[in-house]
Amino acid sequence: MKRTNLTPENTIFVVLSFEGPDGYSLAGGLGVRVTNLCRTLAKEGFPTHLFFIGDPRGQGEEMTNGGRLWLHRWCQWISEYYPVGVYQGENEKLYDFNESIPHFVTEHIIRPAVANGKIVAVLGEEWHTAEVMCRLSDLLYSRGLRDNVVMFWNANNTFSFERIDWKRLKVASTITTVSRYMKHIIWRLGVNPLVIPNGIPRALLNRIDEMESTRLRASLNADLVLTKVARWDPDKRWNSAVEAAARLKEKGLKTVLLARGGLESHGAEVMENAHALGLKVKDIPDGGDSLDDYLNALESGKGADILNLKFHCPQDFLRLIYNASDAVLANSSHEPFGLVGLESMAARGVAFTGGTGEDYAIPFHNSIVLETSDPREIEAYVLYLKKYPEEEERIRKAAWATARRFAWEEVIQNLIRKLEYQARVQESLAPGG
Repeated sequence: MKRTNLTPENTIFVVLSFEGPDGYSLAGGLGVRVTNLCRTLAKEGFPTHLFFIGDPRGQGEEMTNGGRLWLHRWCQWISEYYPVGVYQGENEKLYDFNESIPHFVTEHIIRPAVANGKIVAVLGEEWHTAEVMCRLSDLLYSRGLRDNVVMFWNANNTFSFERIDWKRLKVASTITTVSRYMKHIIWRLGVNPLVIPNGIPRALLNRIDEMESTRLRASLNADLVLTKVARWDPDKRWNSAVEAAARLKEKGLKTVLLARGGLESHGAEVMENAHALGLKVKDIPDGGDSLDDYLNALESGKGADILNLKFHCPQDFLRLIYNASDAVLANSSHEPFGLVGLESMAARGVAFTGGTGEDYAIPFHNSIVLETSDPREIEAYVLYLKKYPEEEERIRKAAWATARRFAWEEVIQNLIRKLEYQARVQESLAPGG
């Protein structure tokens, strides 16, 4: 009898990505996404192979997660010449990735799997894998293997869309993306992608220690605490956040903005704007790696209006910050998905999203959805929640309930259902199921 569903017994996953779990390979949200996706697939029992630009000092191939997840560190011979990180020597790595991956994956994973009666699901992430997905599909057709392989290519952002041959890619692979916002952008390119949202680790839903959250809040000695975690980029609307903090200060409310940016040059412009608005900025350097160290670092900024966090903030500490804040300002003008907003909701925080790709955000139910870049809108809603604390508490509870539906285990089931549909179209699965 022909199989009707994709199961760990009949399906192998291959994930292609530039970023991955190594410190060398983590440059942004993609590395976190791919790492959690693959670990969850393995946890659910699916044999999974992740190909990524790995640390040149790591094992070329490593088996993890109880023997269900294989890490393939690719282009290591090139990465030895580029020790800074995954995107140093990007073009050289991309050339080697495109040349070597199709043959290796076909001969070492797909051909043996198909010979054993299995289906292979190949997932490509971001523009770096668009060409390799096309080449792999062509090679599989030439080997008579393509019908047994389901290929999904995913866009998490619009980076380098101009470098993608969309006509060729949509023939080679089913195209997916992470939000309806991104779907409409890709529609304009003549492609109608499937939407499969991003996910968060289930551990992010764990209960916050209320005593620690209260202690963090007390260390700031503020009437209002705002938090913003994002790259220093104009699209992130940092200046709107800073100007909202200034307006709240003018109303006599001691307001502290916790700012965690990156290394981008726009940060200097934002801080200059803050100074021009009469805000006192304090850089908070790295001072240790325990909660006490972090809280002491925050206390060292007493009297400042903006604490510019210059140290790495681990996820557990970010969750405390999100929970302790009156508003987490994920107020971007262009946000393909909005992972910070969802992570803050998982911590029972109040997310102020920008109304772009945050499909999970429902205004005044589980979050505040901003419609403009006007700082007065942030100011008005912060004051509204301060006046009606019962509304704030209701939003926090609904936020956590929403975030629970975006745990990776739930997202994987969405992914598998759509892979099954495509497998039935290719007749590698029987109808129904």
